[in-house]
Amino acid sequence: MFIPKSIVCFKEGYTRASLLRDLAAGVVVGIVALPLAFAFAIASGVPPERGLYTAIIAGFLISALGGSRVQIGGPTGAFVVIVYGIVTKFGYDGLVICTILAGFILIGLGLARFGSLIKFIPYPVVTGFTAGIAVIIFSSQVKDFLGLEMGAVPAEFVEKWRAFGEHIGTINPATSGVAAGSLLLVVFWPKISRKIPGPFVAMIAATLAVRLFHLPVETIGTRFGGMATGFPAPHIPQVSWGHFRELVSPAITIALLAAIESLLSAVVADGMIGTRHKSNMELVAQGTANVASAIFGGIPATGAIARTATNVKSGGRTPLAGMAHAVTLLLIMIFLGKWAAMIPLASLAAILVVVSYNMSEWRSFRSLLRAPGYDIAVLLITFILTLFVDLTVAVQVGIVVASLLFMKRMAEVTQIEGITGELRDSSEDPGEISSVDGRGSILAALSIPEGMEVYEVNGPFFFGAADKLKDVLREISKPPKVFILRLRHVPAIDATGIHAIEQLAKKCAKQGTTLIISEIQRQPRRAIVRARLFALVGRHNFGKTLGEAVEKGRQILSKGSLPPTSSPGASG
Repeated sequence: MFIPKSIVCFKEGYTRASLLRDLAAGVVVGIVALPLAFAFAIASGVPPERGLYTAIIAGFLISALGGSRVQIGGPTGAFVVIVYGIVTKFGYDGLVICTILAGFILIGLGLARFGSLIKFIPYPVVTGFTAGIAVIIFSSQVKDFLGLEMGAVPAEFVEKWRAFGEHIGTINPATSGVAAGSLLLVVFWPKISRKIPGPFVAMIAATLAVRLFHLPVETIGTRFGGMATGFPAPHIPQVSWGHFRELVSPAITIALLAAIESLLSAVVADGMIGTRHKSNMELVAQGTANVASAIFGGIPATGAIARTATNVKSGGRTPLAGMAHAVTLLLIMIFLGKWAAMIPLASLAAILVVVSYNMSEWRSFRSLLRAPGYDIAVLLITFILTLFVDLTVAVQVGIVVASLLFMKRMAEVTQIEGITGELRDSSEDPGEISSVDGRGSILAALSIPEGMEVYEVNGPFFFGAADKLKDVLREISKPPKVFILRLRHVPAIDATGIHAIEQLAKKCAKQGTTLIISEIQRQPRRAIVRARLFALVGRHNFGKTLGEAVEKGRQILSKGSLPPTSSPGASG
């Protein structure tokens, strides 16, 4: 059911105590979100107020419409790299179209109930691009942290650091001092007090220091001018069809990142408060919030793990806390927005340095370097492509490589082996009863007569392993009169596996071999029925057990002739 958690909580009823607790948590989270909204917007290459618009509009809608009780939405570090790239190449109008497209993709994913499928994104891919984003965010703050006197920072990673090296002699001592002080406050303030957020304290302290001591430090006002105290008029830009097509790929990346981060945040929140979120409703809310954010001058938004955790620790237990956080930011923008122009960029750079460190998850990255080789390859490919090529390419290539390697591993797991000598079949089939196993099943000794071959498939019979069946008859020097294909350990089969069996059946018919298939599980049986292979193989040539299949083969060998089957070209 697509019912937001806010409605669920409303039906449960609010007590006065829970209402006051949620409002207090919302104010705290709003104070935490303020410097982050400015910092993420600036790092993304857009004016700081656009981050504030996003935190207010998207933050309110994600809480009001979402599937989590305590999720806090807004701009996050995951989008910095992709947003910066889009703005650089297509301008802000291109970003608006991208964000709206991503929003509709998210809504579609939610309505199609794809929320649970996000968990299948490989962990090495998530860790690789997250670590890459962290390094890029850190790199983007070096200029403002040190106060380097240089022009625009190059977009390419290597060129960026080369430019930093060339201008290292232009460090501004006042700027680097404010940045270092802000960094220390963010890191150590929690040891003094956890009631007032460290980033907010650092931002206020840095602003006061710059104003009182008249320090030559660049501020939001000196770079961007005055801050807006209201929302811009809703606007959907016109984009040519050629540009629209170019924006589809980054829009998919935005949608994928938003889905991954929001659902990951919701899972973390579930673990903290012992509830369960509604993933599909969360995706619909994320999509709606991104569409609205873009129309009203914002940037992409998603669930923010750090702000969600702050909400929980501050006592927030219903979506009202998230809505209160958005209202808090709205009031700050209306009544205190003009003072935001005094905030030093160095303090925001220090906050983002801490964010990039926390985001890097270097411990997870290091532990993955001890994982199997395939996982290490996916991790490093995603990480390197994020740094040196593009986040969109990194995510797409990472998922494709991980999928291909998974298929390769599945193909290696699936084996097709010939069985010779005496077989042991857990059944009541004809044959000499030799013993009873520990579970009470009868074990029959089944000898394979001359002119009969038995091959067994072990593992999922997907396209990665289907080629192995094509070579089975080539391994046999003389075509047998009876060929038994045992599928008892095949839990699933795909179209390529079905096609391989079909080709095997045609080859057997051509060379005068009777194909008998035994012990088919439920999913492969349904697939074979849909593919109409019963007519090609012959309905009487399917054995429920191996013993039954061997007995059928003995009868064929004793008669010295084949039972009637469909022609090789039949398909049902």
